[in-house]
Amino acid sequence: MLDHGAAPPATDPSASPSPGPGLGARLMRRKPVDQLVAEGGQGEGGALRRSLSMWQLTMISIGATLGTGIFVVLGEATPLAGPAVAVSFVLAGLTALFSALSYAELAGAVPVSGSSYSYSYATMGELVAWICGWCLILEYGVSVAAVAVGWGEYLNELLDGTIGVTIPASVSAPLGEGGLINLPALVVVLLAMVFLMGGAKESARINTVMVVVKIATLLLFCAIGFLGIKAGNYTPLAPLGITGISAAAATLFFSYIGFDAASTAGEEAKNPKRDLPRAIMLSLLIVTVLYCLVALVAVGAMPWQDFEGTEAALARIMQDVTGHSFWSVVLAAGAVVAIASVVFAVLYGQTRILFAMSRDGLVPKVFARVNPRTGAPRANTVIVSLFCGALAAFIPLGELANATSIGTLFAFALVNVAVVILRRTRPDMPRTFRVALFPVTPVLGFLFCAWMMVSLPGVTWAVFGGWMAAGLVFYFLYGHRRSRLHPAEK
Repeated sequence: MLDHGAAPPATDPSASPSPGPGLGARLMRRKPVDQLVAEGGQGEGGALRRSLSMWQLTMISIGATLGTGIFVVLGEATPLAGPAVAVSFVLAGLTALFSALSYAELAGAVPVSGSSYSYSYATMGELVAWICGWCLILEYGVSVAAVAVGWGEYLNELLDGTIGVTIPASVSAPLGEGGLINLPALVVVLLAMVFLMGGAKESARINTVMVVVKIATLLLFCAIGFLGIKAGNYTPLAPLGITGISAAAATLFFSYIGFDAASTAGEEAKNPKRDLPRAIMLSLLIVTVLYCLVALVAVGAMPWQDFEGTEAALARIMQDVTGHSFWSVVLAAGAVVAIASVVFAVLYGQTRILFAMSRDGLVPKVFARVNPRTGAPRANTVIVSLFCGALAAFIPLGELANATSIGTLFAFALVNVAVVILRRTRPDMPRTFRVALFPVTPVLGFLFCAWMMVSLPGVTWAVFGGWMAAGLVFYFLYGHRRSRLHPAEK
C-alpha cells in the first residue's frame, strides 16, 4: 500500500544530469516530413500565397532552364565536343532526367519550398541538409550571375543591330576580361528583383510571357539556320573523342539547371502534390528537345572551330545564313528576353530555398520575413539580388558556369539518395508520382552525377572545396546552434 504522506526520495546532489544527445546525433537529427508539410508557406510576419497552376509551374521551370545554355554556353561547349555537341546535350539531359524522376517523386510526396534541401532534411539529417542547401545557394545564386553575364553579350548585339552602338567594354565586361564592371549584368538582376517583389502570381504572369517569346525565338532560329546547313560541318563528328564529349556534357549540364525550379514553388502551388511532378517532367522534356534541335542546326550551319570565344553564336549564324543583319537582330532581341527570364526564374528559386532554410533557423530570420500585402519575401529578394548582381558585375562567365554545375550535381546526387531512403523509411507515404525501375533509376542518377563531377576541371573542384569549407564554418558558428530542432533536444 502506498504511503501518500511519505516524502519523495532524496536526490543525490553528486549525480550529474542526463547527458543530451552527442554531436553526431545532433548533426543527424531529421525534420519529420509531416512537420515540413505542416509548416508550408509560413514565414515571419506573413505567409506565402498558393496561386500557381500547373502551367505556371511548368513555365517557371522552363524559364529557369531554357536560355543561357543554348544562347551562350554553346559557344564554350562546341570547341570541346565538335559537331557531337548534340550528343553532349543528350548526355547532360539524360543525367538531368534520372535526377528529374527523383525530384518528381519527392516533390509529390513532400511539396515544400526547400527543394532538395528539405528532402535531405527529412531523410539524411541536418548536416547533409545544410550541405545540400549550401550547394543550392551555389547552384541558384551563382547561376543567376552567370546567366546575367551572358545577357550583356546579346544586349550589345541588339544595340549594334538597331542603333549602331555598343556598350563600352570597360562597363560591359568583368575584371579579367577587358573591363572593370559588367553593368548590363547588374541591371538585369536588379530588374528581376523589382518584378519579383510584386508577388508570386504577378511574377508568374511575366515569366510566362517571356518563356513564350524565347521558345518562338529558338524555333525561328531553327527554321532559318536549317537553310544554311552544310553536311561537311558534321565531320569529323567527334574530333576530340569521348573525352571531349563528356567534358562538354559536364559544362552543358549548366544548361539544365532550373528544371527543378518548380519544386521551389511547392508552398505557392495550388495543387502541389499533383502539379509539381508534372511540371518538372514536362519542362525537362520541352527543354531537352529544343536544346538538341538547336545544337544540331547550329553546328551544321557553322564549322565547330568557329564557335571558340563566341558567346553570341546563334545571332552570328543567323546573319551568316541570311546575309542580312535583320534576323540576327530579331534573334538578339529574343535572346535578351530569354536570358532575362532565366535570371528572373532562378532568382525566384533561390529566394524560396533561403526562405525554407531561414524558417528552420539555419540562416538569419530576415530571409523568412514575408510582406503581408504581396505575400512575397521582399527583404530576402533584395539581399539575394544584390549579392547575385555583385557576382555578375565582377566575375567571368566560365568560372561561374563550372562552379554552378558542380554544386548542382552534388545536390542532384543527394536527391537520388533521398528517394531511396524515403522509400525505405516511409514506404506507405502517399506518392503522386513514383520513380520507374526503382532502385535502378536513382542509383543511375547518382552515378551519372558523380561521373559529371569527375569530368569537371581541378580549379572547379578547388573553388567548390573552398565554398563547402566556408559553408561548414557558417553552419557550426550559426546554423547548428540556432536550428529550430535544437531547443527540443535540451
